[in-house]
Amino acid sequence: MEKDQEDGVETNWKGRIKEHWKAFILAIAAAIVLCIVAVIVLIWHIQTSPIGNHGTATFDQWSLYWIVGFFLQLILWELLFVGLPGGIFFGLGGYLWWHRLPADEKRWFNEREKKDHKTRNAGGGAGPFLFIAYCIYIALDGNYYAPFGSQPYTYWVYSYLQMIGWLLIIIGIPGALVGLIAFKYWLDRPEN
Repeated sequence: MEKDQEDGVETNWKGRIKEHWKAFILAIAAAIVLCIVAVIVLIWHIQTSPIGNHGTATFDQWSLYWIVGFFLQLILWELLFVGLPGGIFFGLGGYLWWHRLPADEKRWFNEREKKDHKTRNAGGGAGPFLFIAYCIYIALDGNYYAPFGSQPYTYWVYSYLQMIGWLLIIIGIPGALVGLIAFKYWLDRPEN
């Protein structure tokens, strides 16, 4: 452990990779194969899915209903052919590799994980949330099954902006009220 503290982080990782080069190369090869399989599954789904007329539909024939159905089916196929085998391979391989490590290396990896875990930040949930809200807004407006070509493009853009406005009203007003109440509570709190 003293040697790890003296060396830089980059040197430590280089040393760990050199020690476990076979597992490292195998993980990279497996990730490359899974990426190739993911692209093959995407192409196969485009050519065989009845949604999109087996890849022959034009853009103006698509509707929000088609997009949601197409992507839900694609996610399920990708999970079946990429996620499940990848999860089994990396889960089982990682388990076997971890149990063969010496105790001092396990301790080093655990300490590195604790240090790295503190600096990670979360995010990325807004995109799917906004898409779901947009789908609900379009459905309430009665155009969920409508092809994109049935409306001018400004309808789809303005609908998105109106959906953002409604979200600000539905979520923003209660959030502002809770914030004001919390701020008032903070101001009235006696200092210790």
